[in-house]
Amino acid sequence: MTSLQSVPRPTRGVVNPAAGEKIFRLERYLPEADLAPFIEHFWLVAWTLPDGVVHVQRTLPSPCIHVVFDAGRTAVFGVMTGTFEYTLRGSGSGSGSGRVLGLRFRPGAFRGFLRQPVQTATNRELPLSAVFDCEDAGAEQRVLSAADDAGMVAAASAIIRTALPPVDPMTERIAAILQAIEHNADITQVQQLADHVGISVRKLQLLFKDYVGATPKWVIRRNRLLDASDLLAKGSDIDLSALAQQLGYYDQSHFTTDFEKLVGKPPADYRRSCKD
Repeated sequence: MTSLQSVPRPTRGVVNPAAGEKIFRLERYLPEADLAPFIEHFWLVAWTLPDGVVHVQRTLPSPCIHVVFDAGRTAVFGVMTGTFEYTLRGSGSGSGSGRVLGLRFRPGAFRGFLRQPVQTATNRELPLSAVFDCEDAGAEQRVLSAADDAGMVAAASAIIRTALPPVDPMTERIAAILQAIEHNADITQVQQLADHVGISVRKLQLLFKDYVGATPKWVIRRNRLLDASDLLAKGSDIDLSALAQQLGYYDQSHFTTDFEKLVGKPPADYRRSCKD
């Protein structure tokens, strides 16, 4: 890979993205053509912080498997149903810097690499060597010691190519179902989704267990909470009780509980924090 094709910086799924932009550099790059059926994008976080400065970045979960190259923490991360927090800090020598490269796989596309239901990896971390033909420490070193972003992406791509499975057409079916959830805010129940995509609830649940690693209910709820966090991060003055009802909750209390569990703050507090 001689050049990288960037894609717009994400904000969806990143808690308080405006604050994060002041602390670290976040890039996303498209994969080369042979990896595009499997990898949605590469993401790279780089930072340099003064001594004593600490920033905790919270990222909301997604129905995707990630391969992450991070010093001492490199692993395959199954779908994590809880929020992920990462601490960036300055070192005692005046400043602290670091880089992390991640590969976000297309939902369903890791089934061929894993060769078993994706749910078996949910909320688990696996060594790279459990999936790819590599030695863990050496693979981490090759990626993180690369001179620049392009070098890191090229090194990671070579590791993924050691275990490329055949392209599974079911990946496109999964993508269509997840797009239906994302783009139809009125889908708040599993039965609604099943009706929309034309399969039974039972088949939908089995499909998600095998290919996605999270239940349809979880994916629907996660998307509706992302809708809410996006609205509130932009300072929307929408009534929270009305928002809860719009998202399919029976009452504001249950919405507040789920939102705080995912984002780390109640909705009203999160809206205020994003204005600071």
